[in-house]
Amino acid sequence: MQAQAVKSPSLPKSFKQTIPSAAYELEMTLVPGDDSKKMHAFYMSTTEVTWEAFDVFVFGLDGTDTDAKPATGKPADAVSRPSKPYIPPDRGFGHEGFAAICVSAKSAEEFCKWLSVKSGRGYRLATEDEWEYAARGGAETRYPWGDDAVRSREFAWTDANSEGTTHAARTKQPNGYGLYDMIGNAREWVEGRDGQPVLKGGGYRDGAESCTVSARWPFEKTWQATDPQIPKSKWWLSDGSFIGLRIVCEAVGTAVVPAGDPLAPMKQAPGQPKPGEETPTAPAKPKETGK
Repeated sequence: MQAQAVKSPSLPKSFKQTIPSAAYELEMTLVPGDDSKKMHAFYMSTTEVTWEAFDVFVFGLDGTDTDAKPATGKPADAVSRPSKPYIPPDRGFGHEGFAAICVSAKSAEEFCKWLSVKSGRGYRLATEDEWEYAARGGAETRYPWGDDAVRSREFAWTDANSEGTTHAARTKQPNGYGLYDMIGNAREWVEGRDGQPVLKGGGYRDGAESCTVSARWPFEKTWQATDPQIPKSKWWLSDGSFIGLRIVCEAVGTAVVPAGDPLAPMKQAPGQPKPGEETPTAPAKPKETGK
């Protein structure tokens, strides 16, 4: 059964976020709002965040930008970055076009802060409610494709077809909103309903039956079991090869929109003319007459 989503005619269906110092753009897809569900419109990354974007953040390939400042007023280089991984975090699964994995909740959150500073937009992790709404793609079913797992091979990489590894993004069918791998491939960090980070969507080693839209996985210490560091890394999950991230960007109201941004029209300042309209002129003041 399809839910009736509120159309957002003034919002572009997607936009591409340039990643600093990389010949790569992260595509963001519009998830339309639905007043009946008290859900606002927002943008979500079309795929899980891939290594092309995450590498720039991890290895500081963007250089130092001391001029840009986040909403906190702190310089951009005050944004925390992960420690360098001591083993290849991609686990040999694949790099270009593959989901960044072994990522802790802190790494995911700091990536959002970093990209917000660099882009001038407001990026963050989805809330659990936002993620479930987006994952259903306009449907009212247990999975994006229906109420049973029979068609999972068409949409998801799970233990039934993954052969024990993640796969390149966009190699399965998208959901109704055009989002790929919302189920399977890599679990994704969100802000849980209790305010704590939680994983959604399931991954390549999970059974399709357990990867319903409502399924959730709180943090487990076993995801760092083989980390030799004391204390354990707060940035990397040594045993989390099935854990990645997906990000969202506010569509209206809170995102900081840089000049020339494709989202700029919806950030129209009160009293300012819309694109194509003439600037209103103030009425002429009456001429003063001599006494």
